[in-house]
Amino acid sequence: MTSTLRSTSRVVGRTVAVLLCGWLLHREAGAATPSVQAAYMLGCQGCHLEDGRGFPQRGVPALNGFVGNFLKVPGGREYLVQVPGAAQSELSDERLAEVLNWMLRTFSPAQLPADFRPYSAPEVGRLRKSPLAEVAPVRGELLRRLETVAYL
Repeated sequence: MTSTLRSTSRVVGRTVAVLLCGWLLHREAGAATPSVQAAYMLGCQGCHLEDGRGFPQRGVPALNGFVGNFLKVPGGREYLVQVPGAAQSELSDERLAEVLNWMLRTFSPAQLPADFRPYSAPEVGRLRKSPLAEVAPVRGELLRRLETVAYL
């Protein structure tokens, strides 16, 4: 092996090691893995936008500063999995659980209930088998429940 090739090999090896360590530390800190963020970008961001603000004028609700409230009322936890965009996505149950948990922690941490329990793959798998055919009436009822208990 030539000295140039050995030198290049060492630089590449060190670069890979540094990137791997950075990724592991980032993941260990509770941040989303790039694939979770990519799943949000590919499956959700088109309507809910990068910062979760949605398109209320087009009927796409904002996630930012709000979505965690749904976990405070009966039926809200199920709703987040059963909306067609989530329930019928091509994501695996595990990846969908990761994306939902990331969305809640990223866009609505202040609204999460004190006893927040992250979604699990088995729970998501069970709930997504019954996607909502009519989203607006269910969402409206959940919003009424939130108003009743003074969360809004």
